[in-house]
Amino acid sequence: MSTTEITITRDLDAPRETVWRVWTEPEYFARWFGAAPESVALDVRPGGAWKATVATPGGEMPMRGVYREVVGQERLVWTLDLPQGAMEMTATLADLGDGRTRVVLRQPAPPREQCAQAEEGANRLLDSFAKVLASV
Repeated sequence: MSTTEITITRDLDAPRETVWRVWTEPEYFARWFGAAPESVALDVRPGGAWKATVATPGGEMPMRGVYREVVGQERLVWTLDLPQGAMEMTATLADLGDGRTRVVLRQPAPPREQCAQAEEGANRLLDSFAKVLASV
């Protein structure tokens, strides 16, 4: 892990088109993101907004942002709006052949004392994504 970003790589047993669909279709997104299905709206195009409400132990947490870059089945760049400003995240998808896809997730590194927690959260999210993907 660098001091400026967190990068997590996962190789998934699914073709890139299926990985893309699970990442960008509201029905699947709600399942792996842990959001109430009726709260999810994804306008997957440059400048399009996304939103979802996640249930947490402390109550509901509305999340939102904007897609900055969309390259079909290859790359998504989006923001996550936070009280201190928007955080930009990137997911790239690479076809490994034999129906497998590599996903590389990048996000800015938080302050040093929060890095382990941020990395753990991103890994949990990708674990959830892989579980939903396996059911498709």
